[in-house]
Amino acid sequence: MKSIINLTVKNKENNLRVDALLAKHNEELSRTRIKNLILNNKLKINNLLTTDPSKKVKYKDNIILQITEEKTESLRPFKYLLDVIHEDNDLIVINKPAGISMHPGPGNYDNTIVNALINYSDSILSNFGNDLRPGIVHRIDKDTSGLIVIAKNNPTHENLSNQFADHSITRVYQAMVWGKTRPQTGKIDTFITRSSKNRQMMEVSLTKGKRAITNYKTLEVFENDKVPTLSLIECKLETGRTHQIRVHLSHKGNNILGDKKYKKKYKKFLGIDENLEKLIKELGRQFLHAKILGFNHPKNGKRLEFSSKLPDELEKILKKLRKI
Repeated sequence: MKSIINLTVKNKENNLRVDALLAKHNEELSRTRIKNLILNNKLKINNLLTTDPSKKVKYKDNIILQITEEKTESLRPFKYLLDVIHEDNDLIVINKPAGISMHPGPGNYDNTIVNALINYSDSILSNFGNDLRPGIVHRIDKDTSGLIVIAKNNPTHENLSNQFADHSITRVYQAMVWGKTRPQTGKIDTFITRSSKNRQMMEVSLTKGKRAITNYKTLEVFENDKVPTLSLIECKLETGRTHQIRVHLSHKGNNILGDKKYKKKYKKFLGIDENLEKLIKELGRQFLHAKILGFNHPKNGKRLEFSSKLPDELEKILKKLRKI
């Protein structure tokens, strides 16, 4: 594979996304690989550094992409106790705790779910798309807990990916948010795109990005003179965009408790129960949990559905709220 791609945009390629253009010219590079190279400062357009994979190119633009080797050698086993809910010859369902990333990336190539899977079993994982993400069909954020499914082989990976694409996968989350959702039950249907201010964040857009649909309903509301208004809600996903629930709830003004990235400044609540305040301050993660995961088994078509309890650090807050 060439270490440098150097091309000039043709007239018929005018206004294409730069990642799509590069994928068109280099079939051996996946779209994900190209995107990661761009985000890691490897692209220049007309000799200017560009980190936006969606940037539109113009006729006669000069495109230079530097291809660096992926750190496949860093996929070392990580001795980490996985909470395996289900396993067969084709897939593994895991209950992921908060605090561990799904797969290797800049800053952490060794202590991830992928590394733990390599340590867990000698069985071959699927290798669709990216050498650093064997078996990974879908993801949940580092500081989100809950259920994920891992593919052991490529046919299983492809089948599950198709189920995600046609929205036949059941994904239900529980979240604790600030305030009351209005209305208390509804559907959030927007586009979500990468933030223009912070490339590590996403934001709602009226005109660009990918369509994202979150169905939500309020399960409980907590509100009295010792409790700032909080709501326990359930979110059922129709799509699975990056940070979707966090972005959608923030957009509604109901930020998730403990979310450090999508947060707003809140006034200090006077008279709040001291023990509750301590639990919230020490939470160290967002109150978001992937509770239910359902799909058709890729081999026999049987419908499988799994459920996971709230982890202790979230359950303690919920129990405290119910007592106050």
